[in-house]
Amino acid sequence: MKWKPSRPRRPRGFRLADSAQQIVGGFLLAGPFVVTEEVWVLAANMSLFHTLGTVGVVFAIGYATLYGADTTRDVDTEQEIAGVPLRFISLMVVSFGAVAILALLFNAPSTFLGPADTREVAVVTGKAISVGAIFSVVGAATADSVFSK
Repeated sequence: MKWKPSRPRRPRGFRLADSAQQIVGGFLLAGPFVVTEEVWVLAANMSLFHTLGTVGVVFAIGYATLYGADTTRDVDTEQEIAGVPLRFISLMVVSFGAVAILALLFNAPSTFLGPADTREVAVVTGKAISVGAIFSVVGAATADSVFSK
């Protein structure tokens, strides 16, 4: 048997299956927070500063989980769009999107906010989505990291 030099392993590209894993994890953990009245009361009382901070936490958790906690993944070798890793973009879309979809499917804004000004409902719904995304990103990023091996 003749020895063959091994080539360096190329990183596996981001695939549709990776998004599917993120979606399962994101929806799994987002559900309970969309239908909890406390989240909607909290969102109604959040300022813009609180909302931006919450969005920042979602981005930080997502990035840290994908590229800090998973030592086999290198951000510099990932597929990118405008310099941002495609896997990270997908994670953010899934994290916020899962909460938004569930909120609308369950009619949560009308249920928890009642008849209110359309603009106010939209603002509070956005804030509630940012709160729910904290939990959704944990599920989505964990599912991506665990099942992408």
